[in-house]
Amino acid sequence: MRTGLLGGSFNPAHRGHRFVTLEAIRALGLDEAWWMVSPGNPLKASAIDMAPLVARLASARAMARRAPIRATAIEARMGTRYTLDTLRRLKARYPKRRFIWLMGADNLAQFHLWRGWRGIARAMPIAVVARPSYNHSALAGPAMGWLRRYQRPAATAMRWTTWSLPALVLLRFRPDPTSATAVRAADPDWQRHFAPAVDH
Repeated sequence: MRTGLLGGSFNPAHRGHRFVTLEAIRALGLDEAWWMVSPGNPLKASAIDMAPLVARLASARAMARRAPIRATAIEARMGTRYTLDTLRRLKARYPKRRFIWLMGADNLAQFHLWRGWRGIARAMPIAVVARPSYNHSALAGPAMGWLRRYQRPAATAMRWTTWSLPALVLLRFRPDPTSATAVRAADPDWQRHFAPAVDH
């Protein structure tokens, strides 16, 4: 099973997440993608508008309906806090799956701040989805300075399972302007829509 992994707060999940995931599934020839709803992003620890995990997971499951996307709180179940630990555990737990890490250019711009980011690149291929407002900072950032030598042509994206690691590919799709920040600004109490779906 060729599986894409997209981690995030999903605070809340929105159509932009769905759009880029479906485009990545097509570009990379994936069987499915997993949305890993983070129990708590260490780089967003000071966020005051972070909804509870159950509400964020419910929003992700609703947005993933009728698509080859599985929304999961697997990090909370495994008790992992950092992406590198999560990816290592997933590879050990699912040895017959081939995983590729999906991230937006906004995350690539700050990737060098992630714990063990070079280890992440050595653990599995990375597909970066372009985001116009972040592309320059991402491509000029410290992480890309190191990763650039491992970049693969987008035309070879379907063959990612054959790449030696580290390996990174940049994917460009028609941008979707939706952002979780804008969704929260328009509806600060968005969590109430998912109250019936919350497990207690």
